[in-house]
Amino acid sequence: MGKADFLSPKAIGNRIKSKGLQKLRWYCQMCQKQCRDENGFKCHCMSESHQRQLLLASEDPNKFMDYFSDEFKNEFLELLRRRFGTKRVHNNIIYNEYINDREHVHMNSTQWETLTDFTKWLGREGFCKVDETPKGWYIQYIDRDPETIRRQEEQARKKKQDLDDEERSAKFIEEQVRRGRGDKEEEETPVFTELKRESEEEKVAFNLGASSSVAGPSKSSSALGASALKAAASSSAKRKDTSADTRGEKKKKSALEEIMEPNIVVKVVTKRLGEKYHKKKAIIMEVREKYGAVVKMIDSGDKLKLDQNHVETVIPAPGKQVLILNGPHREREALLEGIDEKNFSATLTIASGLQKGKTVSVAYEDFSKLA
Repeated sequence: MGKADFLSPKAIGNRIKSKGLQKLRWYCQMCQKQCRDENGFKCHCMSESHQRQLLLASEDPNKFMDYFSDEFKNEFLELLRRRFGTKRVHNNIIYNEYINDREHVHMNSTQWETLTDFTKWLGREGFCKVDETPKGWYIQYIDRDPETIRRQEEQARKKKQDLDDEERSAKFIEEQVRRGRGDKEEEETPVFTELKRESEEEKVAFNLGASSSVAGPSKSSSALGASALKAAASSSAKRKDTSADTRGEKKKKSALEEIMEPNIVVKVVTKRLGEKYHKKKAIIMEVREKYGAVVKMIDSGDKLKLDQNHVETVIPAPGKQVLILNGPHREREALLEGIDEKNFSATLTIASGLQKGKTVSVAYEDFSKLA
């Protein structure tokens, strides 16, 4: 009977059967031949080429088994490394991907009888980290590539260096805080000194007034002492009030107080009021409750009460008048000369005060346009 035509149904069926994986029991690893059925496998075993391969294998069977075991191990680990890296994955998932290749080395030709035995062997030899769960065995590849190890060591060294820098910064800050507390305690702690006289004949006298007598206190001297004590108490109270006022004046202004000065032009940045007021300019009329202010819109004339987070300073064009809001020249009017976009600052010329005409550099947020 002649051979079937290339496009005949039988030939097409044979080609379909030859594609994909076939049954493992009909595969000859020595000859690397896959048979489609039992009859084909029987005929192959009786062939002359198969008999020659068996004679070669019978001379040194361990050599062939070791060769196939090494091939299976190398291809399996290469697939695990390339496909999953160092991730933890089920061993069956890797094996199913491995056997998709028709030319793969079959496990029945290796030294391992089952996939579980092979997984345990990988763990014992240190190729992978293996662990058993109720769902089966999981493996994780251990990357021992010199380049990978070098990269990991470099990352660890960099991380340690960052930690050392952070520790040094923390120690420096802690030292500064400790020194600050020590200086403050020294200032607050009163110093008591021993009362010493230069000579034993010298007498200790308290001069409370021109009419006071050394022999004994009189009514006039008592009155003068009482008045002196009252005067001292009143002067002490005045000094306390003055120092409190001075501290209040020197107290740093809040972010709102720095930008919310009357007649200062600001820009509304909140979107909660709608597009009508968003990005529009307004003039500050008054400050309320320390963190709020009443502003008057320049375009519409509407008055709004806004929070400090809802506005920002306005930088006018060069040649316009501005007000310095923060720094050593605070509350001074100035003329905007130029803008330094690289350093986020501007060059201003003081227009009032003793330093009139002086040129200074001020950050964007520390000045604003005058109304």
